[in-house]
This record gives sequence, C-alpha cells and structure tokens, in this order.
Amino acid sequence: MDVIQVEHIRKRFGQKDALADVSFSISKGDIFGFLGPSGSGKTTLIKILTAQLNPTSGQARVLNQPAEKMQQSSQKMRFGILTDNSGLYERLSIAENLELYRQLYDLPKPSIDKVLQFVNLGGERKKKVHHLSRGMRQRVMLACAIIHEPELLFLDEPTSALDPVNSAHIYKGLRYLNEKGTTIFLTTHDMAEAELMCNRVAILHQGQIQAIGSPRELKKQHRKNTVCIELLNGEVYELPINSGTADQIADWMKQGLIDRLETQEPSLGDIFIKMTGSELL
Repeated sequence: MDVIQVEHIRKRFGQKDALADVSFSISKGDIFGFLGPSGSGKTTLIKILTAQLNPTSGQARVLNQPAEKMQQSSQKMRFGILTDNSGLYERLSIAENLELYRQLYDLPKPSIDKVLQFVNLGGERKKKVHHLSRGMRQRVMLACAIIHEPELLFLDEPTSALDPVNSAHIYKGLRYLNEKGTTIFLTTHDMAEAELMCNRVAILHQGQIQAIGSPRELKKQHRKNTVCIELLNGEVYELPINSGTADQIADWMKQGLIDRLETQEPSLGDIFIKMTGSELL
C-alpha cells in the first residue's frame, strides 16, 4: 500500500521552478530518503505534502487523502514532522514543552519519559529551552514530532546538529519506530546517513528526480566494471573484470603479491555528485 503518491508536482516561485515535475510513491514501512543540494526543493515538497504549501500543478495523496487535507485535525494525529520551522516554547522546560504535545494527542503520562529516553535527554527534562544547545533543541523537536508514534514521519535534516553518539542513538530509535510500522520520509545532506537508514532514495536536482531506487541498486547501476589491485611493491592496477584479469589475479595470489583488491563500486555520495554536479557540504 502506498502511503505517499506524488504525481507531476510543480511548484513555481516567481519565475523559478522549485519543483519542475516530480513523481514518485512511498510504500508503507519504507524509510525513503529525499536527497538533493541546498535549495533543490526538498523542504518545499515536505510543505506541499503536509498542506503548508499548495503546488502550482500536479497532485499528491498522503495517507490515502489529498495532501491539502493534511492539516485537518484527524490527519494531524496520523503524522509527525520535524523541519527548520518546528518551534518550541523558549521559557518552558523540555518536559513542559512535551506535556503540551502529550495533552494535544491525549497520551498517557509515561509517554514523556519514553520519548525523552528515545532522544537521549532523560536527565535533562527540567532544562529551559532557551538554555539548550542547537543539538539539544533538535532532539527536543524530534521528541515532539514522534511522541505519538505517528503512522508517517517527515524528517528534514534530523541529525544535522547532532554529534555522532547522539546521531547513532537517534538512528536506533528511528529503526525501532519503523519496525513498529512508522513510514519515514527523510531529507538529508549526509549520504552515509542515507545509506545507513534508507531502503529507497531519490536524488533531486533542478526540480526533477534524477535517480530513484535502493542505495544498493543505484550503486550497482553506476559501478565500474573494473577491479582495482594494489601489489605489495606499491604498483596499482585497474583492470576490466574478465577471464584474463581473473587469471592475472590468480597468478599474483599464488605469488603472494597482492596487498589490496577491490571492485570499483561508487558510494552514494559519488552518485549524488555525478547526478547533481554538487559537492557535498
């Protein structure tokens, strides 16, 4: 079952298309990565899918409803969202901010403790928001987005301000949510994050999807049909994968001359740069 269906979405601001012609679908249970350079339209699409913006043309359905209905109270209960526009009450504590969401969703009191453990803030609940670092704020906003364990979760650069330890903690929690049935729509500049978390990704450039598929499928499509061999004397060879190369490798192996052998498989970051012409920041 498709949780999100996007058909020929276009969004124009003035004389420029932020999204030119975007179509894709996301199945229930996917962790879908939407990847693209800064300003490529990733956040714009999230705003369309959550009814914060209307498309110039095209249509989208989210949770089996037209996207424009996502701000209705019945639909808001079904999804969570973390973007740069997500806000917190500065003068309230972490726990007090979460209490507002707990009451909004009519959740039991232990929900706050559970979600604080999820974002690794169990010992910081009494801290006022205006005293928090950027990374801690990011974790609190994520807690607000997931406290009700939504069917669908939109995450716009969720770990951009986090250190590796807290990022790994969040990844573990998101996988747990996903295993329980939450579908995740993720935008990120971190290609390692996309490879680690996503079962499908789309690469967006100049308002259009340039590539879509699983990270493994994309790497296979763009893999060189060669093998790289480095000998113990420092000599390096890049050879085509064929029977002649197999014989040569076997001969080197018999002589114990090989120091390193690897196929020329690109990383997701390599594919991103090839598709968009943009260096990763």
